[in-house]
Amino acid sequence: MPELGKRSCLPRATNETRLQAASTPPEKVPRMGTAARAVISRILKLFGWTRSSSVLLGGFFLICGLIVYVWWPLAQEALAYFDWSGPWWLYMDWLLVGIFAFMSLTIISHADLRRDGLIVFVGMLGGLVIESWGTQTNLWHYYTAERPPLWIIPAWPIASLSIDRITRFLDWGIKRISTRNTKGHEGKYLGSPVLQVLYWSIFIGFYALMLFFVAPTFGKSYTIMALLLVALLTLTPTNHRYAVLTFLAGAGLGYFLELWGTTRQCWTYYTNQTPPFFAVLAHGLAAVAFWRAGLMVKRVWRKLNAIVLKILKRDSRVEMGGT
Repeated sequence: MPELGKRSCLPRATNETRLQAASTPPEKVPRMGTAARAVISRILKLFGWTRSSSVLLGGFFLICGLIVYVWWPLAQEALAYFDWSGPWWLYMDWLLVGIFAFMSLTIISHADLRRDGLIVFVGMLGGLVIESWGTQTNLWHYYTAERPPLWIIPAWPIASLSIDRITRFLDWGIKRISTRNTKGHEGKYLGSPVLQVLYWSIFIGFYALMLFFVAPTFGKSYTIMALLLVALLTLTPTNHRYAVLTFLAGAGLGYFLELWGTTRQCWTYYTNQTPPFFAVLAHGLAAVAFWRAGLMVKRVWRKLNAIVLKILKRDSRVEMGGT
């Protein structure tokens, strides 16, 4: 700092320099992260991210965390196979990682809590019924000897959400192709006899395969109820196109789930196949059953709402008449 009474070595600001500084535009400071945010926004839009997607994805990770926390001994047993001091990636179960990543991406696509809440509800109850049937009749068993293990039940609604997204994608693709081929007359293609023949071939063939696979348990009440339910599901009227697509989506995802579970001996079928062809197709049938059950719940809910509204209107008229 210069001493008082002495001239400073720094140049004094004149009016000219002040005007020049004021007229000089400030340098543009680049906004960091703008390009990254744009890329992330495009990726989320590509996967159909909605407000409900964050809720579903958070719930998915929460359920996985709870399963690991509650059944920590099973998690410790799985982690014991890793050699963390060496090349741990060689011990990684990449099939499980791939399934986990695929299901995580699919469940967030075009999520809607009102629609997906029903899918989760039906999938949870349906999975509990299917697991109870299979383990109680010894068609398959888990390495923990639980009948059924509760930690496997949440996998059913998560798989149901993923199958719903796959089916919707296939349905969108078929509608687009049919619109091009029929010049806008979409109904002609979707109602074609080809899909009906495919529907009856798939479901009758599955029923025959089911009779052969569950033959050792014909004396079990669970099996009799399952056979009656599948027969009812096959014979009752439905949307053949959507039923076929749902079956194919469920069987496609079910193959990888069964491949992982049976080759890792998480569960084992009485035939010791890894996996049995019936088990793969059973995932398709279960997906159709869950979809049909969801439609039935919607119809019942609408009728109940209509009845409640009628009662409320009648009561309001009575009150108005009384006054």
